[in-house]
Amino acid sequence: MSAVIEEHHDDHHDHKPTGIGRWLFSTNHKDIGTMYIWFSFTMLFIGGALALVIRAELFQPGLQFVEPEFFNQMTTLHGLIMVFGVIMPAFVGLANWMVPMMIGAPDMALPRMNNWSFWLLPGAFGLLIASLIMSMMGMGSAPNFGWTFYAPLSTTYGPDSTDFFIFSVHMMGISSIMGAINIIATIMNMRAPGMTYMKMPIFVWTWFITAYLLIAVMPVLATAVTMMLTDRNFGTSFFDAAGGGDPVLFQHVFWFFGHPEVYIMILPAFGIISQVVPTFARKKIFGYSSMVYATSSIAFLSFIVWAHHMFTTGMPVATELFFMYATMLIAVPTGVKVFNWVSTMWKGSMTFETPMLFAIGFIFMFSIGGFTGLMLSIVPADFQYHDTYFVVAHFHYVLVTGALYAIYSAVYFWLPKWTGNMYDEKLGKLHFWVSTISVNVLFFPMHFVGLAGMPRRIPDYNMQFAEFNQMATIGAFVFGFSQLILLWNVVKTIRGRSTVKATDQVWEGAEGLEWTIPSPAPFHSFTTPPTVK
Repeated sequence: MSAVIEEHHDDHHDHKPTGIGRWLFSTNHKDIGTMYIWFSFTMLFIGGALALVIRAELFQPGLQFVEPEFFNQMTTLHGLIMVFGVIMPAFVGLANWMVPMMIGAPDMALPRMNNWSFWLLPGAFGLLIASLIMSMMGMGSAPNFGWTFYAPLSTTYGPDSTDFFIFSVHMMGISSIMGAINIIATIMNMRAPGMTYMKMPIFVWTWFITAYLLIAVMPVLATAVTMMLTDRNFGTSFFDAAGGGDPVLFQHVFWFFGHPEVYIMILPAFGIISQVVPTFARKKIFGYSSMVYATSSIAFLSFIVWAHHMFTTGMPVATELFFMYATMLIAVPTGVKVFNWVSTMWKGSMTFETPMLFAIGFIFMFSIGGFTGLMLSIVPADFQYHDTYFVVAHFHYVLVTGALYAIYSAVYFWLPKWTGNMYDEKLGKLHFWVSTISVNVLFFPMHFVGLAGMPRRIPDYNMQFAEFNQMATIGAFVFGFSQLILLWNVVKTIRGRSTVKATDQVWEGAEGLEWTIPSPAPFHSFTTPPTVK
């Protein structure tokens, strides 16, 4: 019997299934990682198109292109698609591709579940986008209550499509939990001999901690949307004051999920930057263990800061003080990380290839987003900033020039390993510079209009804000269309004509197990586990 098994195994070494079945039924971590990344990329363009509708409307004061009602649908779906359909699937895709290779495992621990966790996503977003198409055809309204879906806007006053939205969020949540279980099981059980926890790459560490966060908070989101469902359809009143409920309870439950969620979207980014910076500085990461402890403390603190989103809801002063200090405290481990990246670059023999440019861009601009976050954490100041464009500027600096830039850095960093071809460096640099200039033209003016009092989520505004809004809109269109440069570069690299072949190590300063296997990475890597010294 054993002989038969052996023979079968040899037969299938690097045998790729072909046709559509390869993708539909795939249990291979690389294929599933690729699908996640392409799904995320597709969603980026859809979510980006919705953002451009928002920005086109805000180019001038007065109502120009869309009805206020449709404008609200745009802000809602843009937020939901970008958070759950772009940033999170991209990171899960990168984890799928890279974590097994980084720890010397042959695949993920639970490959079939891996397939299922991906295929839930197109269904979930299909529901959301279907509600938008129906809205455009005049058949009801898509979700229109903002991506935070506060009750009673989403319960008492929400459109019929809200129930579809609830179902969609449930599916995304299940997908995230399965992905997280898979990553934890893989990291705990499938590390190569000799790879202790404190020898794991930082990217693996950040994902390990992120996966625990996901398992902790996704059920809370499921609880919130289930209570919404029963409030809407079964006569309960969790969030309805008339029936003895409390709409502020919704905010507490939502943000108890929502704040760890924003760290779910940035910790893997920290991991990527901690892989890219040492490679191009040609030095080991400065303060490895402090990076691990900083990540763990950020994860812990993320659970005790949620109410900083709610300073204006009339909380007791003692509660406000607690959340203010806890929020300020979370800046400390984040500052440790920034310090360590800068220290890694210090006196390194640096070169500035595209992944490194995006990593340095990340460190600079993420820090801007971090500082505005500290400003928002101060209660009396937040009374001025709350619900203005200042908040929008803050979280776009951490999510676009933070999380998205880290994803871009990762794509350029590992694409040669995935495809076996080097990407076009000139195009990569063009993508970086056009994106960086335009993204700052887009989001920096928002700080000013926010400080001057321009509210969020409105289709019209006062004349005094017109110039800054024009700047932001021009920046948005340039930034949006500059992402086509990336698409062109990726497609060009995959096709591999006129490109240089990548070596196994790809980058001169690259260290780690993933650089010991051939480029392009074979369908099955590490069939015999490597030994880590």
